[in-house]
Amino acid sequence: MRRLLLSALGALPAALRAAPAGLNGRAVRGGRPAAAPDDGLSGTGGTAPAPDRHRPSPGRGRGDTVRAWTELFRVSALFSVPGDALAGAAAVGRSPGRGTALAIGASLCLYEAGMALNDWADREEDAVDRPHRPIPSGRISPSAALGAAGALTAAGLALAARAGRPALAVATGLAATVWAYDLHLKHTKAGPAAMAAARSLDLLLGATATATAMSTATATSYAGTGPGPRATRPMRLGAVPPTGPDNVARAAGPARSPLAALPAALVLGAHTYGVTAVSRHEAQGGSTAVPLAVLATTTALAAAVLATHQRQRPGEPARPGPAATAPGSSYRPDHPHHPTAPALPDLGAPQPGTYRPGHHPHRPTAPALTPLLLTAFTGAYLRTAGPPLLHAALNPSPPLTQRAVGGGIRAMIPLQAALAARAGAPGSALAVMALVPLARSLARKVSPT
Repeated sequence: MRRLLLSALGALPAALRAAPAGLNGRAVRGGRPAAAPDDGLSGTGGTAPAPDRHRPSPGRGRGDTVRAWTELFRVSALFSVPGDALAGAAAVGRSPGRGTALAIGASLCLYEAGMALNDWADREEDAVDRPHRPIPSGRISPSAALGAAGALTAAGLALAARAGRPALAVATGLAATVWAYDLHLKHTKAGPAAMAAARSLDLLLGATATATAMSTATATSYAGTGPGPRATRPMRLGAVPPTGPDNVARAAGPARSPLAALPAALVLGAHTYGVTAVSRHEAQGGSTAVPLAVLATTTALAAAVLATHQRQRPGEPARPGPAATAPGSSYRPDHPHHPTAPALPDLGAPQPGTYRPGHHPHRPTAPALTPLLLTAFTGAYLRTAGPPLLHAALNPSPPLTQRAVGGGIRAMIPLQAALAARAGAPGSALAVMALVPLARSLARKVSPT
């Protein structure tokens, strides 16, 4: 019996050292460590540093190396990025195209650069609080992480340059914001504002690249100044002329300014600001006012998204039809380019929610589908972000505060989809929402935070 007692006492220090840590790698005082919440998607640069649920054993094999880099890059969080560019393209009234694809590629590179730079900047803190992460565990060297951040930043800027100089200018501002946040601003009061600016700039990057590429394609197709037979073609690939004011992707006419996407960018930035503000208390908890304020902001944002989806531009006449032909008039609706036809109204910047069916103006179900999708996606946004914030306000403990952060991150995708639907792009909205199950499936394998 004495030998058994001595053996048990000798094994006690080792058992204490092996005891599981609490939230974010820190032991929770006064009770057992809480279970890690289902975080969902992560924001740019790690807006919500929730606990790492996947703790791999260190190894040196090829599989372990791949696993280490996927953890460093938080690949499951990438699905929150494409929606920025798609919502930006919809906000300027253009269908996604080459410029949108380049913007998505640039955003993904800059996002991953921010992830690698974030872990490089926090390597000393992680060595104490999260020693299992790729850099402090020795699976990835600090120089390799910093080199990856620099290479990905250069790749993102190169892709943005392919979309035009305006897109490169926006991408440069986004890259500078990401580096400033990771290296300094995230530890200051300006952290939430920097994170909000990064998300807003990401949406504006998609709007700028799409509008610039569309303007270039339009000038090439309609200028008629090229050599040889191409100069005689008024349109590329035999495209038909625009037939009405609801043709968002018409080939002729100037592209709308990317500033038309500014309201959508501000909505996404305001949501990101709130998520980041809550995340600053996720380790210690204790804040009731912040979750309540963010809950009020979330409700206001949802109301703003829904408020204008059926608003018509002042002075815009109804689309001409057989009943609109005045007696004795020579105008015929089936010949919109008749010499005596009334001039079609200038598109200008469409009001949010005005349906623009692009190359399918006669699709009968699309006008009714758009407001339904907008309502559904806005409701999904509220359902995802609202309840966790209310719970955190009622009980500001670290676990519930982290669940509020996770809910706010997951709500980013339905918010992006709602913004695209409000701009009259149901296809883009559905494409964004299709990323949700993919992100959840991958998050079960690789932690997004």
